[in-house]
Amino acid sequence: MKNHSYLNRKKIIFSILTFISFSLGAQEHLFTLKLWYNKPATRFEEALPLGNGRIGVMVYGDVNHETLNLNESTLWGGGPTNTNPTPDAPTFLPKVREELFKENWNGASAILRNIQGGNCQSFVPMGNLYINQDFASKTTSYYRELDLNRAISLTRFTVDSVEYTREIFVSAKQQVAVIHLTASKTGALNFSVNADTPFENAMIRSISNNEFVLLGQLPYQINSARNFPLVYVGPNGEKGMRYQYRVKALSADGTITTAPCLQISKATDVTLFISAATSFNGFDKRPDTQGKNEDSIASDYLNKAMNVPYEQMKQEHITDYQCYFNRVSLNIGNNKAAKLPTDERLIAYSKGNADPALEALYFQFGRYLLISSSRPGGVPANLQGVWNKNQRPSWGSNYTTNINLQMNYWPAETLGLSELTQPLMSFIGNLSVTGKDIARNFYNMNGWAVHHNSDIWAHANPVGHKKGDPKWANWSLGSPWLCQHLFEHYRFTQDKDFLRETAYPLMKGAADFCKDWLIEKDGYLITAPSTSPENVFIDDNGNKGVVTIASTMDMEIIWDLYNNLIQASEILNDDATIRAEWKSIRNRLYPLRIGKNGNLIEWYKDWQDAEPQHRHVSHLFGLHPGREISPLTTPELAKACEKTLQVRGDGGTGWSKAWKINFWSRLLNGDHAYKMYRELLSTSTLPNLFDTHPPFQIDGNFGSIAGIGEMLLQSQNDELHLLPALPSAWPLGEVKGLCARGGFVVDLQWKDMKLTEGTLLSKMGGTCTLRTSVPLKVAGASVKSRKDGIYYLTKLATKAGKQYKLLPKNN
Repeated sequence: MKNHSYLNRKKIIFSILTFISFSLGAQEHLFTLKLWYNKPATRFEEALPLGNGRIGVMVYGDVNHETLNLNESTLWGGGPTNTNPTPDAPTFLPKVREELFKENWNGASAILRNIQGGNCQSFVPMGNLYINQDFASKTTSYYRELDLNRAISLTRFTVDSVEYTREIFVSAKQQVAVIHLTASKTGALNFSVNADTPFENAMIRSISNNEFVLLGQLPYQINSARNFPLVYVGPNGEKGMRYQYRVKALSADGTITTAPCLQISKATDVTLFISAATSFNGFDKRPDTQGKNEDSIASDYLNKAMNVPYEQMKQEHITDYQCYFNRVSLNIGNNKAAKLPTDERLIAYSKGNADPALEALYFQFGRYLLISSSRPGGVPANLQGVWNKNQRPSWGSNYTTNINLQMNYWPAETLGLSELTQPLMSFIGNLSVTGKDIARNFYNMNGWAVHHNSDIWAHANPVGHKKGDPKWANWSLGSPWLCQHLFEHYRFTQDKDFLRETAYPLMKGAADFCKDWLIEKDGYLITAPSTSPENVFIDDNGNKGVVTIASTMDMEIIWDLYNNLIQASEILNDDATIRAEWKSIRNRLYPLRIGKNGNLIEWYKDWQDAEPQHRHVSHLFGLHPGREISPLTTPELAKACEKTLQVRGDGGTGWSKAWKINFWSRLLNGDHAYKMYRELLSTSTLPNLFDTHPPFQIDGNFGSIAGIGEMLLQSQNDELHLLPALPSAWPLGEVKGLCARGGFVVDLQWKDMKLTEGTLLSKMGGTCTLRTSVPLKVAGASVKSRKDGIYYLTKLATKAGKQYKLLPKNN
């Protein structure tokens, strides 16, 4: 008995020491959440991003000629979208369907091109700011960083024994970018500030001896494709969006002049303030004749910022940012490799070196990017967030709704950033307005329809100018997929007012379109035409096709919408009669099927893919982000999904790998999910940790960290599955602040791949079902864990606002 007590005490002491050691590691990890480099950036993919949701800045850190790429989230080409096609557009759909039922795929595609409108517009850069600080002597002790804890960049270097620093951040509260330059020697700061923009007909004007403005007006039409020329005036005399950015310098010493740009001499401490604005006044207003007064907006922001002391503004910025960022922490290993610059760490990692701290850094970098590119009251993060230096960015840096826009917001709810979905929700509302016209004018149907490309003007029609390949141009199910985000927001927040007033009406409108879009064949409801973006099939006769009927993705997306809509109507106790119709539609949808090789069939029939390892794996939508397929509820379909992924392979672009992290996590295979995460970091990540398609696309950053959330916590099946896909590479770890559907927040600790402790915060109350690999006990509550296969299920009745401590029952 004495020996037993001694062993227990020894075990307890060891556990305490382990916890203290790990906790200290967590604190060390907090202080090293930095991207840092020992040389300046030479290209965009090495520069460091800053942003407040509206203003984006890329910092290069050059000693003599610093460059800052400037973006404003509403600066796009074009104006309100044209929702009127040629008058005969609806007449082509019956002809397309006739050819499809004859399995004349090419004939159907040829006719389908007639149901295409114009392309959407591009997100464009506002310009560049240059800080010219010429030194004749050699630079030493060079260092630059991006501090994720504070959302501040720092460049530091020494010349002739004088240390110079440039500290930069973008304030959400004050709506300005701030650059603070210092020298360790009095009067040693001598530099000029210049500016430019990639568009013609802009001008720079001096406002005062310490302020200048760059102002201009975009061409009316800016398309990403270079074979479309810039169009300066629209068919009805429309002109493009007006824009400007202002730069003002303050210093306690030294001399500041403008001619028209800034010249600063013999200063010790200088602060530059940058404000920016456009004439954008909403998706349905012309920016030239109905636009906002960008001059007034930019000057007001700047003048108000002048009244706030620098240190106060910086602290307010940090406080505002950390109210989002500090909600979630992840510790999965030590930081020894952090002694290397980030780009060198990435190279070592790509060669196979273990670096769990880099994996956690990338995770938090993704959360940082969402906080910096999507804020309430703004517009959604686009294909590059809010960072773009090209006049003609790839794919227009637009909103691509057959995966990419949705992927941008996958991590928001789980990773503690729910409010940052507000721009997406607002944008969906805009799309429902233009999409209603598209459904009626292009198809003579009810509801609202969105196709695969959109922009700030809520462009909703099939694009391609009657020449685009229907495999991407004519995908038509953007509205039901986007509606998933609406219902998911309710599931996480339990906000019934949002469900009733916003989500439910929009979901019903999308369902109205789907009801008209579906037609009956052989007793089932199917879609026709149908694609599986952006793939090509080979039918039983050896014919290649891109357009068919009843692709699996279509059926899954529509099932998801009606299933969510049925549940929403039950929650709101509304529309009982229509609910019965929705159930009938859902139950009559063409079913999911397993192919002869054990894979989930992608097309109407069990056909081959022209490109078996295509980057899109659209037909696994029902596994993720949907909830129709699960190893726990539909094991045979889940096994077919696994076979599909094995055939597809682990290759693909950055965002494709990111989606596969989520797929494998939903299949409860943590090691394969982790394999995809390693590959994304090793082969699809740029030196500044941006994801690359190539080129840079931000969706891979967001999709991959959503996958980390799925590895550690899942709640799609109306239960909280703790550590569902924990990889063996992370045997010891701790995560705090993960959010689950039902209004729960979870902290977890684990050791030797097993849960050691957890905390559950119930925001809204109600019963919570926990799925774990070990039986649980809950401090202060009477619960029982029952065996369910290899897992244990524990039901816990919770009270709103109360926190519960979870422990393995054998502790």
